[in-house]
Amino acid sequence: MTIHFPFQNTYSALPANFFARVAPTPVAAPRLIKLNRTLAVHLGLDPDVLESPEGAEILAGKRLPEGAEPIAMAYAGHQFGQFVPQLGDGRAILLGEVIDKDGVRRDIQLKGSGPTPFSRRGDGRAALGPVLREYIVSEAMFALGIPTTRSLAAVVTGENVMRETMLPGAVLTRVAASHVRVGTFQFFAARGDTDGVRKLADHVIARHYPDVAKAERPYHALLEGVVARQADLVARWLLVGFIHGVMNTDNTSISGETIDYGPCAFMDDYNPAQVFSSIDEMGRYAYANQPRIALWNLTRLAECLLPLFSDEQDKAIEQAQFILGDFADKFTAAYQAGLRKKIGLFTERDGDEALIQDLLDAMAKNTADFTLTFRRLSDAAGDGAEHEVRDQFTDPTAFDEWAARWRQRLADEPQSAAERQAAMRAVNPAFIPRNHRVEAVIAAAVNNDYAPFEELLTVLSKPYEDQSEFAAYADPPLPDQRVLRTFCGT
Repeated sequence: MTIHFPFQNTYSALPANFFARVAPTPVAAPRLIKLNRTLAVHLGLDPDVLESPEGAEILAGKRLPEGAEPIAMAYAGHQFGQFVPQLGDGRAILLGEVIDKDGVRRDIQLKGSGPTPFSRRGDGRAALGPVLREYIVSEAMFALGIPTTRSLAAVVTGENVMRETMLPGAVLTRVAASHVRVGTFQFFAARGDTDGVRKLADHVIARHYPDVAKAERPYHALLEGVVARQADLVARWLLVGFIHGVMNTDNTSISGETIDYGPCAFMDDYNPAQVFSSIDEMGRYAYANQPRIALWNLTRLAECLLPLFSDEQDKAIEQAQFILGDFADKFTAAYQAGLRKKIGLFTERDGDEALIQDLLDAMAKNTADFTLTFRRLSDAAGDGAEHEVRDQFTDPTAFDEWAARWRQRLADEPQSAAERQAAMRAVNPAFIPRNHRVEAVIAAAVNNDYAPFEELLTVLSKPYEDQSEFAAYADPPLPDQRVLRTFCGT
């Protein structure tokens, strides 16, 4: 049986030093765990075919679909601030690109599909846990309305992988607007390959920023576009309590999507210094540090583009600094606008920022659950009942003092209570992929029970709806259920 994907590949047509041509390594006994049927249809793929045994073989890398041009992409990157001149796809292989129903070009990539020339002594495989974590969190982010790579499928391979212990092997089929990263530019810049930087920039402009192609200074406009998208993306992360965990430059997407879900997590109690990642020992990528790190990463991108800005380095640096200088304003504007929506404000007035910050400070001091506080505040905005919000605070009077000022500020808004409540509920989710729930799903799946995985996906597909039958999924963990450390899949 020949299975056809409507590939229209462009990255594999770039010069040979952009990637390594390598096929996935066949696995013993692939079995489909989950196919995202809706996404498959959107990509122009036949979900019934993909759910067949032959489809499972493709999604595991045992068989190549017609038209595939499998490659491992080359890139470099700063990892926790230290530059590594060659990283690349060490356990991922890009099968090719398709045009989805919206006319958007999408990469289809297998993650965990075997070693590549960039594996650096790794086995190129993925364990079941990290595959399920990325599937769950990436699809949750999509449902939350946050730009993200997506998960098309997860398969088990019929083989074990060795990490701290032997674990079931799995492969994730990931879909992205592209897999070009800041680190991709760094790969060529580190080698003094200005022509490579230019070819990559032209590819990115054509694919992600076509409007800037005719700009007077297209490479400046490219940097402006990436800065704007990253500022908006990180603001969106903070507004739902998301912590990426490993914001290395090789994990920073040029398209503005959330990519590379490793030891990521959502906060329970609000804590600006929160870190979950087991490898982030110094807290470099803590929740509140994410905007600063995003700018640091963008500065590394700007350094790569300097030769395209001007032959005069001082002039190029000045131009890059001017563009980077917009990041703080763009981030603050997106973040503050989002926070105003979260507390039910439709207009902007002096004192709003302080009002919101006072709430956040009280939440941090009183170990208030980030998601539930804002969700319960949405309910309070409608019927006036505040006891469920107060219950989130160890000292409820801290909320009472703030709520009096909040009510006074709401009185200045023309919207009705019902309108305000509806607007707040549309931005304050009831359900997030809480760490303890994700870990419980993984533990069950390792024992071949995928029912909790399916149920969690169902809940997270409608994060802004109450879903009374799944109300327990909104609850924060009990003390003995807390997951304080999350782990990368390698």
